[in-house]
This record gives sequence, structure tokens and C-alpha cells, in this order.
Amino acid sequence: MTKRYHAGNIIKELAGIVGGGGGGRPEFAQAGGKEPAKIAAALKRAEELIREAK
Repeated sequence: MTKRYHAGNIIKELAGIVGGGGGGRPEFAQAGGKEPAKIAAALKRAEELIREAK
């Protein structure tokens, strides 16, 4: 799965949506943000990124 998806790269983009930062390795990433009200937009973008990578 890490050959197709890089968790660090995905979370870095998603964290920006919620006003934060993040990163990590291909198999593990973490992030934080200051705008939790935007979590729905971040989750929607996560789904888009995963669909695009297929």
C-alpha cells in the first residue's frame, strides 16, 4: 500500500486545509490543525487523493 500512497505527503496536504502542518513516512504520518471546523473538507480531499492515486 505504501508503494501507491505516501501517508506523509497526503497528510501534509490535508493538514494545510485545517490550518496546520504535518508529515511523516510512507507508512505513518500525523498532523494537527487550528481549524477543526474544516475537517470535513480535509476528509473529502483525502478521498479524492486516494481515488486519484488508483
